[in-house]
Amino acid sequence: MPVAVVVGMVVWSVAAPPATETSEYHPFRSPDAKARYLELYEVMERDRPVVSELRMVGTSLGQTFVRVTGPANAPPLVMLHGAGGSSLHWGPNVEALSEHYRTYAVDIIDDFGRSVYARPIDNADNYVRWLDELFDALELGNEIHLVGLSYGGWMASQYVLQHPNRVGKVVLLAPAGTVLPLSAGWIKLAILTALPHRYFMKRFTYWLMEDLARGPDSGRALLDDWVDAGFLAVASYKPRRMVPPSVLTDEQWRSITVPTLFLVGENEKIYSHERAIERLSRVAPLVQAEVIPGAGHDLSVVQAELVNQKVLEFLAP
Repeated sequence: MPVAVVVGMVVWSVAAPPATETSEYHPFRSPDAKARYLELYEVMERDRPVVSELRMVGTSLGQTFVRVTGPANAPPLVMLHGAGGSSLHWGPNVEALSEHYRTYAVDIIDDFGRSVYARPIDNADNYVRWLDELFDALELGNEIHLVGLSYGGWMASQYVLQHPNRVGKVVLLAPAGTVLPLSAGWIKLAILTALPHRYFMKRFTYWLMEDLARGPDSGRALLDDWVDAGFLAVASYKPRRMVPPSVLTDEQWRSITVPTLFLVGENEKIYSHERAIERLSRVAPLVQAEVIPGAGHDLSVVQAELVNQKVLEFLAP
């Protein structure tokens, strides 16, 4: 399934009380909710373009589901999806990247998908700890490449700040926060997705991924599938709090010595692509920052071939 990084899908949970593992159907609301969502998840799995090795990896924060593809002796590339997504959402990218790298597409520990958190993650340090334990359990060693989209990009930046010696290169695809605060327009529409009506989820998704919505009918059909999946996920999972994606300080950006690629669509909605590029050129001139034409937050879908090409060129030795 193509990248459905509808960041606002989980804004509904920002003010929710923390949930802990208390049942065999955790993190779902009920056994029926679990069955309904996993049935849809299995349907979405059928669209994945490559055969994967499936692993469930234990960490102190819970069980993490990972899809592994690519040559066994190739350099490791860990793929972190956006909030409200899953490992399935790298569909347009994983085949090309797996030709050259051993890819590890992760269901983020406390997001939608097959991973099961044991306790809530309430700060960025917990995400960093989870990733570090996951990399150890997968025996990835050092020189790990990271590619993160939206919220996953913010998460990758947090890991790089604390463990630069473990990272080879990092690719940030329109990372949430990280460079600039989320726009007022994003906040306004995302909050409305908390209301129990599909209309608000569709309105937000079509706005966020306008280039895909304006394209062929197949793109709009895909967006409608994502809306249905997101609406079902919100209804199926227990409420949880999200860690707000922070903006890195100038000092933090200057401290990053790991080779970094920043890609943003020219029609990005979560913040101004011009301001993002300007800030990086000023505070982090070592970061390779580029604008993807004809795309917004859907850059890895509507411009998948171009994004894949740029990622592979950047990661090449």
